Amino acid sequence: MNVLALALGLGFVSGLRTFTGVAALSIAGGGAWRVAGVVAAAGEYVADVLPGTPSRTEPAGLTARLMSGAFVGWNIAARHGGSRVAGAVAGVAGASLGTYGGHAARIATGARIGNVPAALAEDVVAISLATFIVTR
Repeated sequence: MNVLALALGLGFVSGLRTFTGVAALSIAGGGAWRVAGVVAAAGEYVADVLPGTPSRTEPAGLTARLMSGAFVGWNIAARHGGSRVAGAVAGVAGASLGTYGGHAARIATGARIGNVPAALAEDVVAISLATFIVTR
């Protein structure tokens, strides 16, 4: 699979869930960061369904997702011998797509099945996609 496609895809995951791509990379890479990545992702899954959690499209959430996209894009490209800068750019592009596309899908799905089931479905998509990408 093309390195930039992997970076774009993992960036997309960051747009859905800021820490899921980071957690997937940390689990795949092993080491001490594995636990930190999983804890951050798990905390985000819980916070995502709380009523006071701000929208992912607000400046703080959007910035975190774009930074996460750059981070995972850089790292997946490095792991596959690609250009780190191009990977980071693809990761940011993917994070933008995931942020706004995921937001639109969440609103539409939430209106039909409720916010919590929609959030859980989005979690499954993010985890599945991240797992697929880091195992390539």
